[in-house]
Amino acid sequence: MTAADTNAAPAPAPAPASSTDPAAAGRWLVTGAAGMLGQDVLAVLKDAGIEASGLRRADLDITDAAAVRAAVEGAAVVVNCAAWTDVDGAETAEEAATAVNGTGVRVLAAACADAGARLLHVSTDYVLPGDASEPYREDAATGPVNAYGRGKLVGEQAVAELLPQDGYVVRTAWLYGEHGPNFVATMLKLAAQRDTLDVVDDQHGQPTWSYALARRLVELGLAALAGRAPAGVYHGTASGRTTWFGLARESYRLSGLDPERIRPTTSAAFVRPAVRPAFSVLGHDRWAGAGLAPLADWREQLAEALATPVFTALADAASARNGSTG
Repeated sequence: MTAADTNAAPAPAPAPASSTDPAAAGRWLVTGAAGMLGQDVLAVLKDAGIEASGLRRADLDITDAAAVRAAVEGAAVVVNCAAWTDVDGAETAEEAATAVNGTGVRVLAAACADAGARLLHVSTDYVLPGDASEPYREDAATGPVNAYGRGKLVGEQAVAELLPQDGYVVRTAWLYGEHGPNFVATMLKLAAQRDTLDVVDDQHGQPTWSYALARRLVELGLAALAGRAPAGVYHGTASGRTTWFGLARESYRLSGLDPERIRPTTSAAFVRPAVRPAFSVLGHDRWAGAGLAPLADWREQLAEALATPVFTALADAASARNGSTG
């Protein structure tokens, strides 16, 4: 088995900064609101008492300039979670993928520039070449190795060009969460079906809980409204690093399942249409400039996520099926 390319009650949403209370934060707009991350962003905004509206793909085509201008009008902050996420599919449909991940982002950025709104655009580690041995800095040279990454880079460039003072690109990676297909959920589901699983151990990255990223996006938006966050690129990934093999084993261990059921293998055993970066570890230096600490270590995030009802139910089902409590 190889990685999917996705994303107790969650911790409280961030308290708005004293200089940016909910009333002063204005209206926020979340695109891609039906996705894993979009749903989490809306939940965090609701808990923080910030007025927000969410638009699904069926509600808003981000490549439609007139529709986007109408949607953005009056918004103080736009959080763009809309994206083409089929990495392998982009290899044979690069034009269609780039229309959403590149051209659509340009349309959003132009509308935000006209409306005076801040744009928080969610991007990806796939804009980087994945050949490093140390964490990529936010200003590292880009060099995507697949069609998906090339399209996402077009979107990043549009934000930098059209919103030099009000555009925020937040790169993330290895997302998992409650509201959509993701690697952690898949591993727990398969635990109820298979005795052992072979998981790739030669791709390195930072598993990131979508709810933790959602909290950070809201914190960044509030800091931007308060004039405390410089525009530009930020890396929205967990601290630390592991492999897909390491993530699967830790998911089992924390869920009371036997981690020895996870066996290491190589990427060569799971050839995919799109090349995956071998090294997706990102640095987090720029958060200090916004008055924010890097996101928590991936193990801490994973433990918090696995304590939520969706993941505990999956773990319970796996334990019942296998008669195993670890």
